[in-house]
Amino acid sequence: MAEPVENKLRRQNGVIAGVCGGLGEFFGIRPLWFRILFLLLLLPGGVPGILPYVILWIAIPRK
Repeated sequence: MAEPVENKLRRQNGVIAGVCGGLGEFFGIRPLWFRILFLLLLLPGGVPGILPYVILWIAIPRK
């Protein structure tokens, strides 16, 4: 019996901190979509986009 593939959330080499690259790798979608999401969250005043990004930057370990 084959062992299950372990998909861990890790920061990837990315544009700023690798958060979007890591999320894209973990969920199996392009990091561009996460970058667009964080950019859209920045529009209402910055905090809704920056705060989750910084939290994820601290919480997600490097690759």
